[in-house]
Formats: sequence, C-alpha cells, structure tokens
Amino acid sequence: MIQTQLTPVLKQLRLSGLSSTLDVRLREAASNRLSHAEFLAVIFQDELNIRQQRQIERRCQAAGFEERKTLEDFDWEYNPKVPKKEIYELASCQFIREGKCALLIGFPGLGKSHLSQAIGYEAIKQGFIVLRKSIFDLAREFAEEDETHRDLLKQYLKPDLLIIEDFAGKHLPQSSGEYLLEVVMRRYEKKSILLTSNRPLEDWGKLLNDVPVAQAILDRVLHHCHILPFVGKSKRWPGPEELGLAFNAETPETPAKKR
Repeated sequence: MIQTQLTPVLKQLRLSGLSSTLDVRLREAASNRLSHAEFLAVIFQDELNIRQQRQIERRCQAAGFEERKTLEDFDWEYNPKVPKKEIYELASCQFIREGKCALLIGFPGLGKSHLSQAIGYEAIKQGFIVLRKSIFDLAREFAEEDETHRDLLKQYLKPDLLIIEDFAGKHLPQSSGEYLLEVVMRRYEKKSILLTSNRPLEDWGKLLNDVPVAQAILDRVLHHCHILPFVGKSKRWPGPEELGLAFNAETPETPAKKR
C-alpha cells in the first residue's frame, strides 16, 4: 500500500533507483527493525548506486565501447607472458593523472584490444572521460571533415584518455599522419593516449606514408610512455606448424627441430 502511494511521487522526483528497491527495503526494515535513519540510509544508497552505474554505462557508450571488457574477464592463464603487473598498474590510472602515454605492442590475438578497453573501463569508473577509436576511424573522420577540423579536433582533445587501436595496422592515406600528429601534439604532456599496435616501431613511417611525421609522433608519444610488449600464444594466429612454415631458428613458442 505504502509503495503504491509512493511510486508516483518517486517517479516525479526522478528517484527510479530507490523505487525499484523500495519493496525489498520495506520488508527488510520491518524484519530487522531498522530505525528511520537506517532505513533512509539504505534506500538513498540504493539510489546512489544505481545512478553511478547508469553514469558508467553512459560513459562507456560515449567512449565507443561496443561491449564491456574487464580485467576480471581476461583469460590470464592462456598466455602467462602477458604483462599482468604492468597492466594493473595502468588500470590504477596514475598515468592518466600524470598526462603520460601507454603503448601495448605485439602480434595480433594476444589481448591488447581487450586490455586497452579494460583499462579504459577502470578509468571511467574513476571518473575520467575516455574515448576509444581505431586508427582507421580517426583517419576516415578527419578525411571527411571540413578543412578546419575544429569540431572534430575538440572531440579528440576533450577526453582524459584517448585510446587509439590498431595503430600502424596497415597503410593509411597520405594525410593521416598529419591528422594524428596534430592530435598528439595538442595532447602532449597534458592528456593521456593509449595506443595498441601489432607492428614494430620501425614500420610506422612506411605505414603512415610519412617517415618524418611518424618520427615526430614517436618522439612525443614515447617521451613519457609506458611500453608494454606482448609476446606468447595468440588466440587468433595459428602456430608455425599449422601454417606449414619451416623455421631455421628457435622461437619462444616452437623450438626448431634439430637436423
């Protein structure tokens, strides 16, 4: 009866979180003989928890996270060579507070994308604004924008953490390096960038079609940067034997057969 009377009032006050748990909390209060103050503390905490969760969901959507990736969901046992300690250090978000960068680099299928988003999710929970883009989306958006790029540039400069995935994954249009350089320069020593890449640093110039621009990007990104190499077993790439490749030298995963 009480809940029925309160429902329209709570709706008008936009206390939907409190409304959703009120019935349970009323029964809890009666069963445990909660004082008025204790009851109010419980129901207001319910409202606060739900509001915080909704805010996190909105920020994840605004960040461009198609699905939630967390540190807890990651399969650490599959590839124990993944730098777990360093990942958790990044997830503390101290590098964001310091305006530093991070680079997760290694072959495909080692978990770089999952973990970059998991770090972004931890940043969102700590109140930071995050934006995630692939390098291909960044290049396309700047190519389609008008010549000033003013509004688009604001979008890339606002977040506390900018995640750029698949960096130098393949050849990009000629002007892509210039767009990225401007973003990097304007964020340099102010706000953080987290890059993922499956290509060695020496290839970046060729893939950006501009070696001097790639060098300028590297100079700024690597100046204050946590570099995490990813090695070991890939979940997407088959091993050498499956590819039918012959190796003359030993690799960490598949020792060469002695002749």
